[in-house]
Amino acid sequence: MTAERVPPPQGHKRARAEAPSPVLAESAMDRGLLTCPGTRDAQDAQGEDFLLTLWTDDPVLARAADRAGIDRIGVDIETRGKHERQAGLGTWISPHRTACLPEIRSALTKAQVFARVNPLSDDTPQEVESLLELGVAVLMLPMFRSAEEVARFVAIVDGRATVVPLLETVGASEDIASLTALAGIEEIHVGVNDLALELGMRNRFEILDCELIEHLSATVRAAGLRLGIGGIGRVDDASLPIPSDLVYAQYPRLGATAALLSRVFTDPRAEARELSVEVNRTRTRLARWFAASHSELQAARRAFRATLERCPDW
Repeated sequence: MTAERVPPPQGHKRARAEAPSPVLAESAMDRGLLTCPGTRDAQDAQGEDFLLTLWTDDPVLARAADRAGIDRIGVDIETRGKHERQAGLGTWISPHRTACLPEIRSALTKAQVFARVNPLSDDTPQEVESLLELGVAVLMLPMFRSAEEVARFVAIVDGRATVVPLLETVGASEDIASLTALAGIEEIHVGVNDLALELGMRNRFEILDCELIEHLSATVRAAGLRLGIGGIGRVDDASLPIPSDLVYAQYPRLGATAALLSRVFTDPRAEARELSVEVNRTRTRLARWFAASHSELQAARRAFRATLERCPDW
């Protein structure tokens, strides 16, 4: 697979869109005015094809997530350098350990066992071998700065698991054409928190409305790869800084078909709902947005942008 190198945009200026509305209109979804083209079966298929990943070290939750139809379930063991990078931001630093993976694996009947590893280092070969022995089928590599690092990781894995590069550095974004040309890569996931930090953004959600994400999206999709971006919250969750509906609407606009499920899906303080109900609502809402017209997506983008302007830092 080859891809022509396209110079990345300078800085992180917002990409052009239709003129933002001076007033934040209600979402078309909330008002029930969205008319979806195509058949109901086609809409459902779009939602079902969206790849969802859940991080957990709890076998009971893993079993429920598997029954709910979540595609990938497993642990986040990335710790190296993360506390220093995200100090004081209130972001989640995973306490997960690999000891739970045998029970996680036993709890799953359909989902793939997943793990996010530490950034590439001399310890990576042993870390990968240990995870493969524990049944991990999908490995996510964070904080790389070049396609060459990902190529080294792919060589270590050697076809024994799916490799998902987590693009979250400026260096990696500048090397996107080479990254998409690598053999052994079928998808790329854009990480929001660390990339926003490196770009000096005021708020991490700005990633969804900047020239850089447009460039990354176009390059990944032109190479025929799946694009994932950040994470998504529960449908109609009013506690989020930006309504989840407006975040969902950015995925079809950018051609992204994968996301992590945020902690609010499993937060015991949240409104109690069966996980399978929440996941079904998520897939249904995503399907509706993927069936939306260009004008509806642009309206959601304007609403997203207006909300972002009022959001607190980070």
